[in-house]
Amino acid sequence: METVILKPSEENIAKCAELIRKGETVAFPTETVYGLGASALSSRAAEKIFAAKGRPATNPLIIHVADKAQIEAVAETDDKSRRLIDALMPGPLTLVLPKKSVVPDIVTAGFDTVAVRMPDHPVALALIREAGVPVCAPSANTSSRPSPTMAQHVYDDLCGRVPVILDGGKCPLGLESTIINMTESVPRIMRAGSVDSSDIERVIGSVNKESVMIDSLADIKTPAHFVPKAELTFSAFYENMCSVIIGYYDTVALLRGRRPVILCTAEHAAEYGGREISVVGESVSDYASCLFEKIREAEKNNYDLIIAEGVPLGGIGTTLMSRLMKLSNGNVI
Repeated sequence: METVILKPSEENIAKCAELIRKGETVAFPTETVYGLGASALSSRAAEKIFAAKGRPATNPLIIHVADKAQIEAVAETDDKSRRLIDALMPGPLTLVLPKKSVVPDIVTAGFDTVAVRMPDHPVALALIREAGVPVCAPSANTSSRPSPTMAQHVYDDLCGRVPVILDGGKCPLGLESTIINMTESVPRIMRAGSVDSSDIERVIGSVNKESVMIDSLADIKTPAHFVPKAELTFSAFYENMCSVIIGYYDTVALLRGRRPVILCTAEHAAEYGGREISVVGESVSDYASCLFEKIREAEKNNYDLIIAEGVPLGGIGTTLMSRLMKLSNGNVI
């Protein structure tokens, strides 16, 4: 299969929407990461997503919609979920809701719930509207790779496996959506993401967020999941973090013949002297938006060890640390 990258003109969006209606897959940008989309109402179309990604059939897909009517078409909503939809969608929030029978079992991995979100990206919304159907779309990468935030990342992973990639530029947020299970008596945050739990609580009251980091630890039981080609380790955030990273870089990495690079904020860059560094920006938000990009960049530059700075927990910092936990397979210094 030939894979082409197209600019998101009206004509190209119309072509891609037609492909989705015909049961094909299309990679497209969202505000979080690139998604690999197909009709959420077709079992055969969804099967192509699993085949392209090498994704286990036990892992459900998130359905992306362009409006509230499409949410109501695939899921049962209640007062709390409707309040979140009104307040935080479009946006990087995924709701797990009771599913309707129109959704094929393959999309939900046989569960009686369905994950739904409305992306806050003009290309994604235009594509879904033009297709006229809800679109199931996990991240547009092979299942063992970090999520893609640029069209080239998708091409690197899925060339020859998907027909089209819509190039909408770099995804602005860079980390996946927050997932909240609305079917429990107290809604539970299943995955930390780009929407902070405090924003959710302002809309619907208290939510259960105790398992966010526990769930991240559980993911490391499967070593092939979400692990970059270069080994990654990271530091917790504390006062002498830079000194600990320098010690690890010098004694563990260089003395053992490794080629390491340190992911660091601009604030700490000078502290690492002449050591190899990759600056992730000024703020925690900058760090989050370019994390996956910097990991792929380090791999292309033939670094075989990535040492990442930690950040304070809270808000996007909790999301970032949970991703570092997954990416490092739990390797914390």
